[in-house]
Amino acid sequence: MRNDITRRDALALGLSAATVAATGVAAHAQSAIKAADVPAPKLPIEKGASLRMLRPVRFVQADEDVFRANAAKFTKETGVEVKVDFVGWEDINQQTAVTANSGAGPDIIIGFSDAPHIYIDKLIELTDVADYAGKRYGGWLPLAQRYGKKNKSDTWIGLPFGASGGPLIYRKSILRSVGFDKVPEDHAGILDLCQKLQKAGKPAGFALGNAKGDGNGFANWALWSHNAALLDEEGNVTINSKETIAALNWVKQLYPTFIAGTTSWNDVSNNRAYAAQEIALTANGVSLYFSLKNDPATKAIADDSEHQLLPKGVAKISPMAGLTLNAMVFKHSQYPNAAKAFLQFMLEKDQYEPWLNANSGYWAQPLAAYAEAAVWKGDPKVAIFKDTMNSTYYDGYKGPISTATGAVSADYVLIQMFASVATGAATPEAAAAEAEQRCKRYFRRQAAK
Repeated sequence: MRNDITRRDALALGLSAATVAATGVAAHAQSAIKAADVPAPKLPIEKGASLRMLRPVRFVQADEDVFRANAAKFTKETGVEVKVDFVGWEDINQQTAVTANSGAGPDIIIGFSDAPHIYIDKLIELTDVADYAGKRYGGWLPLAQRYGKKNKSDTWIGLPFGASGGPLIYRKSILRSVGFDKVPEDHAGILDLCQKLQKAGKPAGFALGNAKGDGNGFANWALWSHNAALLDEEGNVTINSKETIAALNWVKQLYPTFIAGTTSWNDVSNNRAYAAQEIALTANGVSLYFSLKNDPATKAIADDSEHQLLPKGVAKISPMAGLTLNAMVFKHSQYPNAAKAFLQFMLEKDQYEPWLNANSGYWAQPLAAYAEAAVWKGDPKVAIFKDTMNSTYYDGYKGPISTATGAVSADYVLIQMFASVATGAATPEAAAAEAEQRCKRYFRRQAAK
């Protein structure tokens, strides 16, 4: 990746020489990010302030390295000690729930996507920082607004830091060997391709297990590409529909073409299978390509790989949401101004741009101005991730995001519905009815509170 971050910026951030080399730092990269001159919110930092933050573990090492360096830079400038803990993806929801319910723990948690909507009554408002960042950096992109703002309101309860898209990744030479230049956009064409890949001994593989990113991502794509949705615009549960039945029948046909074991896959399983050349087609964030490209033993696989937006099916656009990093500040924090000042600092150009570039496209920006970052002007195979947060699809689509929609995602209702049909444990009709019942239970609990 060329022009990731300048060597001067990297050294100023305190990055190791190994990290500088790994991120492909250019010696004289010039920033193209435009920042408007707008007044920052007044956030007098509390005396003796210190902060603890929790966030998901990195998939790209430079993510953690630059993030920690930026936090250290904030400490140096303000005197506020910041402790950042990185935890596993499957643990972040549980630890957020414990923090919210106990009223103790980290001041700041960067959770996933809809987390602020689940714990909205435990959080402080972040509108002042969000309005400032939006005015300064060209405005917040649609997915950031959807996850950051309280429903039907201009009140910000989360500050999105970026989103990881999960487009298709495939082996060009293997697709050509079975008669395809790219993955078809229609469901019948995708099934035909996967059947031919399976016969060629290089099958597809998509997660049908309880995987936060890949499992939920596959379930949502299968639904949305058939114009099915969990909810309608008013929040009524619409999962048990003819469109969902069509999606289930399609996955039932598709599943026998997959590599064995996808019903137990987690978020790293398809990475391993693709890197081992056991599969020729999957969906994944840029981390898979990044790891292949930077290992001499697998660089040839990366060279033979291509990304493609998730096929539309019968939808009007590619139905691909982004797994979003979403920062929350809890009411129990003794230092809310310090917490907000820290998040504002991390979103400023001097910190955010090096972090964005160091991620090599894994997290795509929530603010429009950062589309000009150097990372999107290097490897054309990474540029596809640039517009991830322009998506109008989101967890809970098409309805309001809430505690109940968060529970549906966290408890893997949709992917379990697909897995039960794929394996023959349930008919499409029975699985859709069961998913409907589970969803309605969550919404009844929410209404009873």
